[in-house]
This record gives sequence, structure tokens and C-alpha cells, in this order.
Amino acid sequence: MRKTKSLTHKPFAVNLFTNGVPEYNHADAEAMQDFLEIFSKENQLSFERLSLDALRFYSYKEQIEILIEEGIPVVSFTFGIPDEESMTALKQRGIVLVGTATSVQEAILVEKAGADAVAAQGIEAGGHRGSFLEEEPLPMVGTFVLVPEIGAHVKIPVIAAGGIKGGRTIRAAFQLGAKAVQIGTAFIASQESLAISSYKTALTKAQVTDSALTRAFSGRWARGIRNQFMDAIEASGLNIPPYPIQNIITAGLRAKAQQADRKEFTNMWAGQASAGTADKSSADIFLQLVAGTEEL
Repeated sequence: MRKTKSLTHKPFAVNLFTNGVPEYNHADAEAMQDFLEIFSKENQLSFERLSLDALRFYSYKEQIEILIEEGIPVVSFTFGIPDEESMTALKQRGIVLVGTATSVQEAILVEKAGADAVAAQGIEAGGHRGSFLEEEPLPMVGTFVLVPEIGAHVKIPVIAAGGIKGGRTIRAAFQLGAKAVQIGTAFIASQESLAISSYKTALTKAQVTDSALTRAFSGRWARGIRNQFMDAIEASGLNIPPYPIQNIITAGLRAKAQQADRKEFTNMWAGQASAGTADKSSADIFLQLVAGTEEL
């Protein structure tokens, strides 16, 4: 946050993961580490085994105070809804709150909790699913069905997220009642992005069928470009520990892969609309999106 403040005087948002720490099967986690040790050696990667008993988990509540201290103007949240005390503390300081919903039922709860807006995240969206009422079965509703459905059940502004690529999809979202759109994948290949080179290249060459939903990297459903790691975990038949356990277990391996620019062994989050992603500056991408929307 402080680094971002040093780079801009403009307001910016911080996204908060509001998940709890689930109970998990230690045997499943150890079996996953056994598999990753062998997998890493076979692919000339290093894997550092973790002591599960030594893991420490931090609550989002510990981050609330920091957000307030730093004067962050907008806080979005996903994987759940902050508790009533946290929501009150943020709202009392005039912070704009944006929730995430993958179903109408979730959107209703987000509004009831006091959020100022809700992001309607369709199944096309890249990265983690924001679902919090149920993950099995995972809500599979597309953005352009979800947006008007949520809009019919809540009074707060709806932000369309997932599958938003250019002017046509932005205008379509507005026609369906969205007050804003949320775009992520289009900026991952930008010149300012810290994504590794091979990841950016994969995005610029991606087809609409190249992404898939997986729990392989983090233990939580997320959409990314399919690669060798995803295939190996899914073919192993192992029980994948829940988030954040799997995320912690795979973190070291993914970091090593990124250092070596080996895209087959790290997460490449991307939405279904990743085809045609361009290697341009973030400013150029943004201006192109605006121009494409205005000219229609």
C-alpha cells in the first residue's frame, strides 16, 4: 500500500480475503507434500517440505486496522463478508466497501452486510472464485446472466466481473444494468505487470478454450491457463487440502518456477476472454477500452 502511495496520488482500492482457516486432514497435506517432492525432482525444481504443525494463520481482522491506518479509500472483499464489527469500523471512516458475489443469494447477503456495491463475478473470470455460500457444487453462472439477476434483487450498484474484454462487452454489461466493470486479465500482459515473461507470452497467444478451473495451486477454485502442474495434480488422484493450506504448500515451488520463468509449474490466472491480450502499457490498454466503449 505504501509503495502504491509513493507511485500515485490517485485513490486506489485494496482487496481483502475474508476467509477463515478451515479444518484440514493432515494426512492429505503430507501426501500432497510427498507427491510434490517427487514431482519437483522429476522436473528439476526444488521443493522445501513444510512442518504443518508450525504453520501460523493470520485473520483478515488483523489487516483491518492497517487499512484504516493507511487511509485506504476503497476496500473490496472476497471469499466471504467481514464481520459486523469490521464493517462498522470501515464504514465509520467513510471507506467505500465492495463485496463479491457469484450468486444472487451471495449478493443479497453482501448488501445486507452494508456494502456500497457488489461485484458480480461470472464463471468466466480469471483467478479465484469469490464464492462463499457454497463451493461444492460451485456456482457456474456466467457474467451476462448473473448481472441482471443480481440487479433485480439488490439496490446497491452492480459491477460486472468476468469475460469483460473490450468495448462490446463493456457496453453489454451496462445494457444489462451494471454500473461499472471490473477487468483483470487484460492488464496481466501489460508492460508494467510483474508477471513472468512466459506467462505474459502465454496470455498473448491464448485461445478462449485454454483456461480451466482448478484447485491445484491454492486449494480453492480458480481459473487459469492450463499447464503441466494442473494436469499432474489432477491426475494424481490425491485429495487437495483446502485453502490456504494447499496455497502455502505450493508457494515455494511456484516461487522457484517463477524465478526460472517456467510457466508450466506456476499459476497463470486468466479469464476466458484472455484471447488477444496485448503487450502494451496499462495506460494504452485502459484508453483503448474507453475508446472502444465510446465508439459503439
